[in-house]
Amino acid sequence: MTIRTNTPRPLDDRPLPVQAKLAAAWASFMFLYVYVDVLNFYKPGVVDGILNGLMWRFDVSSTLLTVVLVSVSIPAMMVALSMTLPARVNRAANLVVASLLIPYTVFNAAGTTWEWAGFYGISIGLELLLLAFVLRSAWTWPRSAAVPAGAATTELRQPVQ
Repeated sequence: MTIRTNTPRPLDDRPLPVQAKLAAAWASFMFLYVYVDVLNFYKPGVVDGILNGLMWRFDVSSTLLTVVLVSVSIPAMMVALSMTLPARVNRAANLVVASLLIPYTVFNAAGTTWEWAGFYGISIGLELLLLAFVLRSAWTWPRSAAVPAGAATTELRQPVQ
């Protein structure tokens, strides 16, 4: 007689490549960035300002929209670049871009009132956490073990036991 027991099998938790972690962090950053901008439209006066040709305190122009487009394209491009660039360039790009986005992200609090401190505090805080994760992941990128010259060919000649 066979007795069946329901033994739980552990979930497979394979380590993710650094590139995948970085791409996921940039995708999360990008979604958060967009959602914060969309939710900001519900703030009283924002849509009226846009309809009157103002974005924040700037006149809406092709130059302004081009600058904004470039700035919001950076996280989207980092998703693709994090998965495709060679490791050395990838690491450097993530460190530089994340570092430059920190002051840019903090600037989003400029001109806000205490009434909106919670909204901006949470959104900026989450964006900074994601940027810190990118910096940490890129900074601690694992290095391959150095192989002495000729070691790879020597190992191939040795018989397998």
